[in-house]
Amino acid sequence: MSNNNLSLIVTSVSLMGGGLLSAQAQAEFIKDSKADLELKNYYFNRDYREDAGQSKREEWAQGFILNLKSGFTEGTVGFGVDAVGMLGLKLDSSPDRSGSGLLSRDNEAEPGQPSYAKRAHDEYSKLGVTGKMRFAKSELRSGYLLPDLPTLQPNTSRLFPQTFRGTQVTSADIKDLSLTGGQIDWTKQRESTDYEDMGLTSQSGAYKSSAKSDQFRFIGGDYKLMPNLILTYHFAQLDDIYQQHYVGLKNSFALGGGTLKTDIRYFDADKAGAGLAGQVDNRALSTRVAYSYKGHSLGGGYQEQFGDTPFTYVDGTNTYLFSEYQLSNFSQTNERVWHARYDFDFAVLGVPGLTFSTRWAKGDQAQVLGFAGEGREWERDIDLGYVFQSGALKGVSLRWRNGFSKANYLRDMNENRVILGYTVALW
Repeated sequence: MSNNNLSLIVTSVSLMGGGLLSAQAQAEFIKDSKADLELKNYYFNRDYREDAGQSKREEWAQGFILNLKSGFTEGTVGFGVDAVGMLGLKLDSSPDRSGSGLLSRDNEAEPGQPSYAKRAHDEYSKLGVTGKMRFAKSELRSGYLLPDLPTLQPNTSRLFPQTFRGTQVTSADIKDLSLTGGQIDWTKQRESTDYEDMGLTSQSGAYKSSAKSDQFRFIGGDYKLMPNLILTYHFAQLDDIYQQHYVGLKNSFALGGGTLKTDIRYFDADKAGAGLAGQVDNRALSTRVAYSYKGHSLGGGYQEQFGDTPFTYVDGTNTYLFSEYQLSNFSQTNERVWHARYDFDFAVLGVPGLTFSTRWAKGDQAQVLGFAGEGREWERDIDLGYVFQSGALKGVSLRWRNGFSKANYLRDMNENRVILGYTVALW
């Protein structure tokens, strides 16, 4: 895809709508279509300032994301197509400050420079196309995917999301039961323009990240035991590397004028097939209880890893643990974690659009490969956001995120992110 030709997507979709479909079939395909352009201005600064190595990562970038979604053709079985184009522009970077995840960069550092000092590209672009088919309340999607599974959580924390290519089927044909299944073949990291095979996050070298697979299979479902009580089971397998079971139970009910929510998440993972990444022996329990009342939400919980190896998740993705924080996810071997979170919506004080949240987590008893003794860490995050409600800036969002962490087996980190966003509906 040419960096200056995001409009190619629009042309492609128009040709598919006009050239491949009959006039009658086009009716719903076009009438239910929609498109928007998301603009994201992103500043990132992670400050280490201790020990040897890169002292900080600091970059500034502008992103454009064009989303096109068709409707479905008429008939018992409907067909459609979605497309997304992404263009990232470098506003500020240097080799010694690169690696923030905002920008693509050279594979190697220049001669005589440290290995981390890779030059960021002035611009980069991506294109994703998804074919889709609908029958009753079931839908099949093939091509570009952004799945949302307990066993596979794409990293969406930078300019562009981590994406995948494969096939996914979802169904809501059975009352109170939603099902999903499919296979992922490749992943494209958030700052990359190339698809690649998948591996395990190394977790400080506990797993061989060089072991790769092009088959991530998944299946699962959510069942409403009661209107506010949901039981979830999912299974996933990265061929010849690992497999993982997930069971979750989520509930909410009214209490004292507010709402009490409970969420229990349990994972069980071991090696699959040849076990190319090495031994996998992990169980994880992650829990949270939260109470919401008049704009306030206060919650917390306990989490623990069991077994001989750390938590397992595909390289580049996020975990589905409650300890998935800005800088750490607290998932080393046998690590136990206490965590807490507070959120406030200023709309109750007459300031709609202004929100605040803060999180804190403390982990101990971690066994970290290459570190002697008990691994300990803690982190505090702050998130302050505002969306303009009226005037010339209506719809513009501004967000500041700060994370600070300390650990006895990692360098201390202080990170700031400032994100300015706006989405324009094209039709």
